[in-house]
Amino acid sequence: MTTPTSPLAADLPQERRLVTAIPGPKSAELQARRVSAVSAGVGATLPIYIEAAGGGVLLDIDGNSLIDLGSGIAVTSVGNAAPKVVAAVQEQVAKFTHTCFMVTSYEGYVEVCEALNRLTPGDHEKRSALFNTGAEAVENAVKIARAYTKRDAVVVFEHGYHGRTNLTMAMTAKNMPYKNSFGPFAPEVYRVPLSYPFHDGRDGAKAAADAISRIDKEIGADNVAAIVIEPIAGEGGFIVPAEGFLPALVEYSNANGIVFVADEVQSGFCRTGAWFASEHEGIVPDIITTAKGIAGGLPLAGVTGRAEIMDSVHVGGLGGTYGGNPVACAAALGSIATMEELDLNAAAREIEAVMRPRLSTIADKTGVIGEIRGRGAMIAVEIVKPGTDEPDAALTAAVAKACHAQGVVVLTAGTYGNVLRFLPPLTIPAHLLDEALTVLEEQFLALTGH
Repeated sequence: MTTPTSPLAADLPQERRLVTAIPGPKSAELQARRVSAVSAGVGATLPIYIEAAGGGVLLDIDGNSLIDLGSGIAVTSVGNAAPKVVAAVQEQVAKFTHTCFMVTSYEGYVEVCEALNRLTPGDHEKRSALFNTGAEAVENAVKIARAYTKRDAVVVFEHGYHGRTNLTMAMTAKNMPYKNSFGPFAPEVYRVPLSYPFHDGRDGAKAAADAISRIDKEIGADNVAAIVIEPIAGEGGFIVPAEGFLPALVEYSNANGIVFVADEVQSGFCRTGAWFASEHEGIVPDIITTAKGIAGGLPLAGVTGRAEIMDSVHVGGLGGTYGGNPVACAAALGSIATMEELDLNAAAREIEAVMRPRLSTIADKTGVIGEIRGRGAMIAVEIVKPGTDEPDAALTAAVAKACHAQGVVVLTAGTYGNVLRFLPPLTIPAHLLDEALTVLEEQFLALTGH
């Protein structure tokens, strides 16, 4: 595996180094301050506090250097403090930080929209609009689809995650922690089965036919404004639908005047080894939503779609005070330039080529990994009780906790809480990825008695 290098990351030793327990005393002290100052409703995977990050490591305030296999949930794909991102942000901050694009415009916003129109699937004429978060992008995609079709119903899928606003909570499948006690939710949102090959064993065409039948019988195609789906379910556990499932839904949408929306907030921007996960099956969404990896860690999101759909909204119907902030736009342009210059699509594919065999070895030795799935550097393992497909959330949590104690940041996911997901920076040095996988294997073996 070849690894893109970062001049700034080179200033931060690319090593796993533990000088205290995790968390260390300084982090514990700051955690006590957090408890008295921050709402208890804001969770934390690992109670450490970071003072620097880059390449493939996170340096905490106690001097511990941890290997990062989370990228801030697929955000810092180009690495933390990527040189082109830092330079672009510094230059823009020195010029101006805000005017509100809806009041007085600036070139950076236009440039990001041009880049999105160029990079997203399809050679049709496109338009884009910029927002702050993935949830905001999804909500605006629904608004646009409703304005264009003059219909109300929105179809989403089991195991899907689309955000934490009222509408996107309605669209999100999992109750805890995302929805519990927060209702009532927005109406006219309908959920149908997702293709989940590990559990349902169906081929893509059959799974799609079942979902389409539900739409026809329970909602009516003529009432549906949009079908919204993640090409790879993120929080749901990195579920890759069976081949043919997504193309069948696109065909159905096209035939019935439904806007097909691909939620690529987590899977976009080189994460899967292609610019967008939609490309793996050659589907062309009518609208695509983006965020996370777009801007190297700054808050930015986009909605990109067919020109006739995007332009159907009345003037003033889209926007927001901070949407497409000039500093975030500068960061996005630096991030996209980094992706192109370093060919981070290839880097993601190389990461997958390293990870899959190592994860297969763990599966063979322990018997507790039911499936290894994902694409590129968006890889997960579903952990089950041996010889079954019964979720083992307790073991999943234990493995994650053990990895954290050994200085490797991993994330959990899945409707059943039994998925370990891996989202390393696409710039992670090869030796760090190898070491992280060694630590992961050691913890699996220790916890399963092998």
